[in-house]
Amino acid sequence: MEQDYVQQLKEIRDELTRFMMTYKFGLREMDTKLTILKEEFQHFHDYNPIEHIKSRIKSPESILQKAHRKNIEMSLDSIKENIRDIVGIRIVCSFNTDIYKISDMIQKQKDITLIECKDYIKNPKPNGYKSLHLVLAIPVFMSDREEQVYVEVQIRTVAMDFWASLEHKIYYKYNKSIPNHLELELTNAATAANELDLKMERLYKEVAYIKKQEASDHDNYLEIDEGNLQIPKHFLDSFLKKK
Repeated sequence: MEQDYVQQLKEIRDELTRFMMTYKFGLREMDTKLTILKEEFQHFHDYNPIEHIKSRIKSPESILQKAHRKNIEMSLDSIKENIRDIVGIRIVCSFNTDIYKISDMIQKQKDITLIECKDYIKNPKPNGYKSLHLVLAIPVFMSDREEQVYVEVQIRTVAMDFWASLEHKIYYKYNKSIPNHLELELTNAATAANELDLKMERLYKEVAYIKKQEASDHDNYLEIDEGNLQIPKHFLDSFLKKK
C-alpha cells in the first residue's frame, strides 16, 4: 500500500515537472524569435524599435492560486486551457506605431497562432492603462509528441511601461483599493504619458524627414578635392553637354 502511494507521488511529480518544462521550452522558443528580430533591427535597419524585453514563468504556487481564484478545475489539462499567461513576455518599444509593427511581424511567423488579442491602446482601461496583449500558441517538440504552449505577449511603449509599473506598485501598496483622488491622478498621469508618446514620435518623424532631405541635397552635389569644394551635379551635367 505504501509502495503504491510512493509510486503515485512520483508520477504526480514527473507530470508536474514535464508540465512546467514544456512552458520553459515555450518561453525559450519565443525568446529566440524575439532575439532574432532585435538583432536584425540592430544590424540592418535605421533604428531598433525594441527597447528591451522581459519574460517570466509563473511558479506552480502562483498557478494554483490563480486556478483557485477563478474556480478552475484542479487538473493540468484544465489549467493549461484556462490559464494562458503562465508564460509572460513584455516587449517595450520606442513609439506607438512600433507596437503594431512588431505585433504583425510576430503573427506572420508560420508556426505561431494568434489565440486572442486585447488592444488596450485603442481601447484603454478606465484607469488609463494601455498595452497590446496577445495570447499566442507556439509549438514545442518533445521526444514523443508536440505540445502547443500558450504565451501571453504584452507590447507597450517606454511611457506606457513606466506608468504601468508605478500603477502596479501603488495598487499593491493599497491592496488594489486606492482613494478616489489618487485614482484620478493616475488617470491624468496616463493621459500625460500618452501625450509624451505622441510628441516624441512626432519629433522623431520630423528629425527623420530632415535627415532624408539633407541626404537628398547631398546627392545633388559632387565633392571635389576631398570634400573642400561642392559642385551642383546639374551644373556639371550642363557643362559636360556643352563640351
